[in-house]
Amino acid sequence: MKAVLGLEDGTCMAGEGFGGKGECAGELVFSTQMGGYMEALTDPSYHGQILMFTFPTIGNYGVDRMNFQAPRVWARGCVVREVCPVPEAWPSLSQFFEENGLLGIQGVDTRMLTIKTRVEGTLRAGLVVGNDDSERAIELARNAPPLSQVDLIPDVSCREPYRIPGKGKRIAFIDLGLKKNMLVSLRHRDADVHVFPHDCTPDQVTACRPDALFISNGPGDPVLATHAIRCVKELAGTLPIYGICMGNQICALGLGAKTYKMKFGHRGTNQPVRYKDGSIYITTQNHGYAVDASTLPEGTSVIYTNVNDGTLEGFEDPYLDITCVQFHPEAHGGPRDTEIPFFDTMFRRLA
Repeated sequence: MKAVLGLEDGTCMAGEGFGGKGECAGELVFSTQMGGYMEALTDPSYHGQILMFTFPTIGNYGVDRMNFQAPRVWARGCVVREVCPVPEAWPSLSQFFEENGLLGIQGVDTRMLTIKTRVEGTLRAGLVVGNDDSERAIELARNAPPLSQVDLIPDVSCREPYRIPGKGKRIAFIDLGLKKNMLVSLRHRDADVHVFPHDCTPDQVTACRPDALFISNGPGDPVLATHAIRCVKELAGTLPIYGICMGNQICALGLGAKTYKMKFGHRGTNQPVRYKDGSIYITTQNHGYAVDASTLPEGTSVIYTNVNDGTLEGFEDPYLDITCVQFHPEAHGGPRDTEIPFFDTMFRRLA
């Protein structure tokens, strides 16, 4: 099946389509992970983006539904060098895409596209599957609105509050596009989790009498999550607050700090971060925005820093009892060495 990928700068690459026929547009972003491709594709943080994998062959072990981070694929399209034709388990990635009408392209030079993204920054892309209309692919790319102009969070957040009962600490959880493993990590510690939609109010949060507030990951520009930012502003200092990924950015914005769009972001399962004591952890990440550490208010301190580029990967405010990380401790793409200190420390403090 014919397919073509076009970029906003006029670059166009023909390949072989897999999945359904159709077209889509969004930011073209790359992930360096070798496995966990279904966890990435079902991550709501990829809403509005076309996900490209840098590892040469994707789909080696088929489709593992148990590790989906959401009930559906949120990435608008998928770009790979090659889809494994004979995986270790079935259904194959190609079959899954076809059964669900998802759009993918293989046989393109993902190495060149990755280098181009690293040099020029993230570009908008258009994907056409079913024909090789390069002009249409470029038109789609150029007409796609920048993520900073689109509020994607209402699409991925829950519509109504709900509860996951537990006998432990009561956690108010703001869903900006949560990954399932965040709830799994909380439930493993017997938390009583009250999940709220993105547009909840501080009064709704406090009505459940929580022991702590937890803010999830999510897609797009964090400054658009105005309701969650308001919750941090009004509740900071009244109860402990924890955040992961976009939750880290929301907490910073709620304290008056600034965020910025990165050149190409961090996406993959091999991002090294340095803790404040000098120890190094290999982490899973998926974000295109970061907190400007120089704008954090007095009383806060950076606790994690990215080894590759020095960007902020976590901060805390002991006085207000706020602790956040930019990476995903619940994801544990290999070792679980960041899940244990983050979540266990969180519940020790709440004891």
